[in-house]
Amino acid sequence: MNRSAPRSAGRDGRWRLLDGVLLFDKPSGITSNTAVQKVRRLFGVEKAGHTGTLDPMATGLLPVCLGEATKFSQLLLEADKTYAATILLGVTTSTGDLEGTVTKRGTVQAEREAIERVLKRFVGQILQTPPMYSAIKRGGQPLYKLARAGGEVPREPRSIVIRSLTVVGIEGEELKLSVSCSKGTYIRVLAEDIGRELGCGACLSALRREGVGGFRLSRSTVTLEQLEQMAPTDRDALLLAEDALVSSLPRLDLDAAGAWRLRHGQSVKRSEAHVAGLARIYGPSREFLGVGEVTAPGLIVPRRLVSGARTAAASGPSIA
Repeated sequence: MNRSAPRSAGRDGRWRLLDGVLLFDKPSGITSNTAVQKVRRLFGVEKAGHTGTLDPMATGLLPVCLGEATKFSQLLLEADKTYAATILLGVTTSTGDLEGTVTKRGTVQAEREAIERVLKRFVGQILQTPPMYSAIKRGGQPLYKLARAGGEVPREPRSIVIRSLTVVGIEGEELKLSVSCSKGTYIRVLAEDIGRELGCGACLSALRREGVGGFRLSRSTVTLEQLEQMAPTDRDALLLAEDALVSSLPRLDLDAAGAWRLRHGQSVKRSEAHVAGLARIYGPSREFLGVGEVTAPGLIVPRRLVSGARTAAASGPSIA
């Protein structure tokens, strides 16, 4: 993995130089930002970020980027997500989930066949209106702050894609679904819209994110409790290299001269770079240099690069 030696152990108040991606299993009851800060302090690094917010109630996969990996987190923000969602039928709340106050109760009469008919209406490209309880900003102010103050403002519907929506089970008034969707999808809003179509109302009662892009919940996903109990060296061993975030992009390898030009912000000509778009770029020692863009046949332009000092110190293997 591409990682430079730590500057310090982190316990003396100074930060470590450590780069990588942690597949973190966020617990319920804390925000994504709080989760990231807990991970950041445990690893003793200055810079950390996540690849897509989970509501405080939600649990599951939250890839946390440390150090240089934060430069490439945007690519996962754009990626599809997969969720296990539990919807409580017959209950409508102020927030669209059980963290809000109940505003209405309805009678649930829908059978499985009727539910599946309704779900089909939401598969594909649809319009979804973002909730007031969201981090979307209006006039520099997050909507959730306006909502807590009792305010409400018009929100423009957004185009999203529900790639699949499958019934996993029905237990009493709880509907368990598997959802695969594009970025920007609010599962709370989806729950409300399904309840509205069924005529009984609904809210989200549980949500677990199972996938982000090519990452999935697995044995390599770690909980906060597990992290806290680990020795620092064991925690470090969990980190994936920065290029794990861009593994879906085509790979291009450069010789020493090409790598030097790219690191210095210059374009590089390579005959094998014939497909337009972003690509992950590697140097002559298979070190990950960052992301470039093929803007014309044979021409690579640098876009997001790892630090030259980090690249020079890299000692481990990158993704092949």
